[in-house]
Formats: sequence, C-alpha cells, structure tokens
Amino acid sequence: MSIEKFEQKKSLSRPSRQEAEAAVEVLLRWAGEDPSRGGLIDTPARYTRAFEEYFAGYDADAAKELSKTFDDIEGYNDMVLVKEIEFTSHCEHHIAPIIGKAHVAYWPDQKIVGISKLARIVDIYAKRLTSQENMTRQISDVIMDTLEPKGVAVVIDADHQCMSMRGVKKTCSSTVTSSFRGVFETDTNTRQRFLEMIR
Repeated sequence: MSIEKFEQKKSLSRPSRQEAEAAVEVLLRWAGEDPSRGGLIDTPARYTRAFEEYFAGYDADAAKELSKTFDDIEGYNDMVLVKEIEFTSHCEHHIAPIIGKAHVAYWPDQKIVGISKLARIVDIYAKRLTSQENMTRQISDVIMDTLEPKGVAVVIDADHQCMSMRGVKKTCSSTVTSSFRGVFETDTNTRQRFLEMIR
C-alpha cells in the first residue's frame, strides 16, 4: 500500500457499531420491513457482526503475512503452486458475493514462504470490497514485491452473484482473470505448464 493510500485509509472515520446497526435498520425499513418484528429484532446486530467477518481483510496486512520467509531452498528451482484456493468475496459495485477459486504460483529466487501464507493472502484480499481484476493484481503484486521471486502467476475463476442473482441473471457463467509476472510472463513454456497444472 502506498503511503498516500495508507494516509487516506487512516483519515477515514469508522462509524460506531451502534451507527452501523442503525443503518441496517434503515435499510430494512426502506425494503418495506418492520425491524421490530420478532424475526428481525436482532438482525441489525447479526448483520453488523457478519460484515466484520466478510470484510476482515481491511484489518490485515498481506505483506506482513509474507514477511516470515525461509532461505533454505537447497537448490530447488521450479514453481511452487497452490491451486483451488476457495474464497468468498464481495463485489464493490453491488456488495454481492463473489464465490470462486484462486490458483497461485511463484518461482522462488532467494526466499520461500509457508504455503498456507499463499492461501492467507487470497483471503485477505477477498475479504474486502473489490473487483476480481483488482484482487488478481493485488495478490500478484504483493508476492512479487515481498518475496522478489523469479515470477508469479495468479488465475482466479469465480461466480459473481451480482450477475447470476440480479441483472442479466446468467447462473452458469464464470469469470476468469489472470496475472503473469517475471518468468510466467516472459517464458511461454513456463506459463503453459502452469496452466496445464491448474486444469
């Protein structure tokens, strides 16, 4: 995150929990509901707690997750791939769920990282309001910037419920995005081998 974006984030004032719950109550009334009826009395509080879980990525630092590295790769010279990392996110345009899988690979140079960290950074960026394109780029950028590998490859395949549940209502469609850096971008054979491994 650039200093400018960090300062901008710091300057945002986060409303209190009570204000958030009151906002949910307003939305329920706007939808035509009575927030005081039995089934909805605790919904504003529950929905606010759910938001904390959905968007926990705002309080996490992906670069920090990758900061604990190991240099004992002992001559290993190939890609490290974690595929089919399941995630749920929310689109920044409709706050509708995005449900998909990410495939993340990097080719170590001097540093390696625990493989669970790759899944963790997918979750960090997924648990924010985002676009799939930005999420793909952010995962690729943080691995490239932090681990300084020979290359990074990220492919995300996801269902956008803003497209399947509303709007055009295409329930069987999926969206695929990719980011290739370093050897995955410049070496066709390396990129092709990665794509074959995730099929």
